[in-house]
Amino acid sequence: MSAPLLEVKDLVVEYPGRGLRAQPFRALKGVSLDIRPGECVGLVGESGSGKTTLGRAVLGLAPVTEGTIAYDGADISHLRRRERRALSSEIQVVFQDPYSSLNPSMTIEQILAEPLTVQGSSQADAKTRVRDLLDQVGLPSDARDRLPREFSGGQRQRIAIARALALSPRLIVCDEPVSALDLSTQARVLDLFIEIQERTGVAYLFITHDLAVVRHISHRVAVMYRGEIVEDGDGDQVTSAPVHPYTQRLFMAAPVPDPDRQEERRARRRALIAAEGAHR
Repeated sequence: MSAPLLEVKDLVVEYPGRGLRAQPFRALKGVSLDIRPGECVGLVGESGSGKTTLGRAVLGLAPVTEGTIAYDGADISHLRRRERRALSSEIQVVFQDPYSSLNPSMTIEQILAEPLTVQGSSQADAKTRVRDLLDQVGLPSDARDRLPREFSGGQRQRIAIARALALSPRLIVCDEPVSALDLSTQARVLDLFIEIQERTGVAYLFITHDLAVVRHISHRVAVMYRGEIVEDGDGDQVTSAPVHPYTQRLFMAAPVPDPDRQEERRARRRALIAAEGAHR
């Protein structure tokens, strides 16, 4: 088995309290989690459970009070801004809201080319890469000359995914990336995430409140409740026979997908992970 790409150990994130006598708020209480190359780990929990805080800590957007976050064996818990910027070619993010995550005054080509030119690509190379990215997410090449407002929510999220893929990262933090979409669009975008992972081998930390979503996409699942991981394990096991009462409540609220289609997808993705591990 390959070594973890991302390894979170005993992570504590604490925010100062408000007011003179207010106690600090501990958003994460000793969380440990790892993600291997080419793997999707689903992180599920209610609003306020701490799952988004964990994603933000991985991205360097939340303070690490205790514990460590290691990427490819190196501690990234307290990087300076310049060091964090250099890591952007390795770790990217897709946010929840496709409407606010894209600059409304920039064309799609400008949005997708920006991270490339910042990293030193020529204008010609960036344009070629933009055409390739649009093709990867199933959008026509003439989309590059249009503005974000000209696209639907699902199409905007495809653009956000293309932007995250621009620098060929090894890990993408997906923070509720389908929760703002209708159910049919959700399914198409989730299938796109799976297709991209199968083709590129990118790893995902997939954050959501919806157990049905993590059932659809994840190899392993971790369940967060009040700043702690209360259950984790193989995606099939956690989403079909949960042990913790909190996970059982989430399970009862989640619709059951087509079992034949689900098992076919899982078998294909298990083979992908096995091949990635053997290669390393």
